[in-house]
Amino acid sequence: MTSTMTHATTLAELLDSGWVSRPVRTEMHEHLVAALARGDVLFPGILGYDDTVIPDVVNGVLAGHDLLFLGEKGQAKSRLMRCMTQFLDEYVPYLDIPSSPVHEDPLHPITAAGRRLVRESPARDIPIGWWHRDDRYAERLAPGTKFADIIGELDPARLAGGSSMSAEEALHFGLIPRMHRGIFAMNELPDLDELVQVGLFNILEERDVQIRAHPVRFDIDVLVLFSANPSTYNRSGKVIPQLKDRIGSTIQTHYPRERELGIAIMKQEAAVRLDGEYPVLVPPFMDEIVEQISIAARRSKYVDHQSGVSARFSIANYEVMVASARRRGITLGETPAVPRICDLGHLHASALGKIELDMMGSHQMSERQVLDAVVAEAVATVFGEYVDAHGLGDIAEIFASGAKVEVGTMMPSAAYAEMLTRVPPAWAKAFEVNAASDPAVRASCVEFVLAGLHATDRISRSQRHGRVTYVIP
Repeated sequence: MTSTMTHATTLAELLDSGWVSRPVRTEMHEHLVAALARGDVLFPGILGYDDTVIPDVVNGVLAGHDLLFLGEKGQAKSRLMRCMTQFLDEYVPYLDIPSSPVHEDPLHPITAAGRRLVRESPARDIPIGWWHRDDRYAERLAPGTKFADIIGELDPARLAGGSSMSAEEALHFGLIPRMHRGIFAMNELPDLDELVQVGLFNILEERDVQIRAHPVRFDIDVLVLFSANPSTYNRSGKVIPQLKDRIGSTIQTHYPRERELGIAIMKQEAAVRLDGEYPVLVPPFMDEIVEQISIAARRSKYVDHQSGVSARFSIANYEVMVASARRRGITLGETPAVPRICDLGHLHASALGKIELDMMGSHQMSERQVLDAVVAEAVATVFGEYVDAHGLGDIAEIFASGAKVEVGTMMPSAAYAEMLTRVPPAWAKAFEVNAASDPAVRASCVEFVLAGLHATDRISRSQRHGRVTYVIP
């Protein structure tokens, strides 16, 4: 859309500018084709879907389909839907009628008021407004959504004013009619009331609206998007078959398939900065442990696999880990602050409520116990990748002789060197993880070694008042 066109304020000026009316699917098709030809990044900020999800989205748009994004929680379904507005014109003109509830195409009005204005008024007297693409998108969460919310309802005030029940003027429009010439997204489709599903089926099939059985027809131009979780979408009776059959393309999403990709997403989305007045330096193994906790949770027999473990689980845990390290840095005057394994002790605050337990199993573990188990598994996995098993037995023997090591979130980093004089091999193993001389980095490496020894059942530990004591089992 050129600046000359958007300066048009009347229908006459718009027609003189050369503007051409297009259905929303044609508009998106043309912009997507142009983006593909230029080699643009189609979905900025969406990582890990280049070879899987995005090709299916592109094919669906090129095919002119309504789309269903099917995947577990935290797989960027909503973000993908919101990104679709980039394939719309930056601005589209509409009939600027205060009484009209929709942004009508100046050349193809769908309401009685719009048609009457175009039919009875000179083009120079018909006002034109401009609708930005960001405003041409609306979404709704299915639970609690009523027919009137997204389709419409008879307006009692207008009926009392004398409007006929079968007249267009008696209607209050819902979100979908108001998104005429735009995009409407329904999140968690299986939780939508069956009556509303029937209304959506009618829109997908006929592109019209029927309210309380009154056949008030509108030629609605709207792209409809849906999201759903496979466990509920595929359950019999949750989504009416006729609606499923009318959805053009189903886009299957997934969790990151490599740990490195999960870390990239986690760090991109985390609402924390590592620089600033109190900087934080995160060792690579701590990044890997936080993401590995999510991977372990998704594989755990104690976690409901159908519910999934959202990427928000990793993000929130990462944010709390960084915050815990920063608190220590501020309090003790350590710059930069470096996260340690003990900082993961605060993950209960960020993780509880984000995983759902498999209640069909025979275990009696609480959510907190399951979380501790997956953290230990994640530490053991990353520890095995970083530390050579050779020499670990020597460390265990020293603990067996009565050595104890106490660590904690508020222990100064400089204290670790003195403390580890009791277990010199553990200090040497810390050098294997990272040879940096910075005391805070070394303290983090020491805790990693001790936690790894515990996670692999070589030593034991006890926790009390924010302190962790490592001993022989």
